[in-house]
Amino acid sequence: MLILLVLGVGLFQPDFLRTGNLLTTAHNSVYVGLMALGMVFALAMREVDLSVGGMYAMGVVVGALLIRDGWNTWLAALAVLALSALVGALNGAVTTYLRLPSFIVTLATAMLLRGVGLALAEGRQITDLPQGDALFRVLGGGELLGVPNAVWVFVLAVVVLSVLFTRTRFGARVRAIGSNPEAAEFGGLPVTRTRIAALALSGLMAGLAAVLALAFFIAGDPTIGQGYELTAIAAAIIGGTPLKGGTGSVLGAAAGTLILGAVTAALVFFEVPINWTTFATGGVILVAVGAAPLLRRVRALRRVPDPSGVHDMSGVRDPRPPGRNP
Repeated sequence: MLILLVLGVGLFQPDFLRTGNLLTTAHNSVYVGLMALGMVFALAMREVDLSVGGMYAMGVVVGALLIRDGWNTWLAALAVLALSALVGALNGAVTTYLRLPSFIVTLATAMLLRGVGLALAEGRQITDLPQGDALFRVLGGGELLGVPNAVWVFVLAVVVLSVLFTRTRFGARVRAIGSNPEAAEFGGLPVTRTRIAALALSGLMAGLAAVLALAFFIAGDPTIGQGYELTAIAAAIIGGTPLKGGTGSVLGAAAGTLILGAVTAALVFFEVPINWTTFATGGVILVAVGAAPLLRRVRALRRVPDPSGVHDMSGVRDPRPPGRNP
């Protein structure tokens, strides 16, 4: 769908296919994309993390305040990552030990974090930061092989989290718990620890997005990231991570993010008013999510059973004459 979307827009707007525009679109999608990658682990466990948008905003503000107060920028970035992971772990602990829905817990956390960010920033942007700092040069404006470093960070995150989700014991536990929590607990899997770790990972990815945003914008805006949590969830679902849990796709979440980013960029090229952006995004989500069960039905119709039973998968037919005693 991503390839068809890009090529389709390029047929009518050739400038859309220029390398610079595609890289800009990818760069703009990095922040939500990182949240979507972490969201895969939460959704695969039948959890929903609505706090990533607030965590993203608070991380940008906290990082800006630490740098303004004289912290080394790399240490400030590590502090943002640690704080975000800690908040994510607290979400998991409250959800697990108090047996509350993660939807409610993370919704409350999102409001708390946005409130803290606004209070710390006193309701305004924090802009008096050192412009030439190494963090800002490397992660904000730096490039490697003509590609922004933030995009390389996103690609690296896709690779690492894909391996973590599909090739490690932790990923297998996440999928097993999401598939059947009762059976996983009965089988001795560390359900509590895994749930806390998954939500901590979701928070960590929101913190990484905050570090990249701070490096790029060189400012701490407490109102940044409005609605990012819903966009991240939508990107993960478009990429093949269902709300019912048990499975997911990190690479699919990355593709889903790029689809939404391409739609937004395409609307600009077609000079569609910005008020229609949300409408178009909702339409893309419906089409992408609705296409999955439709494709499954088409595949099911193609699997026509063999009436002769020769190719029956339940076993091999006995070639001996009927009634003969072996």
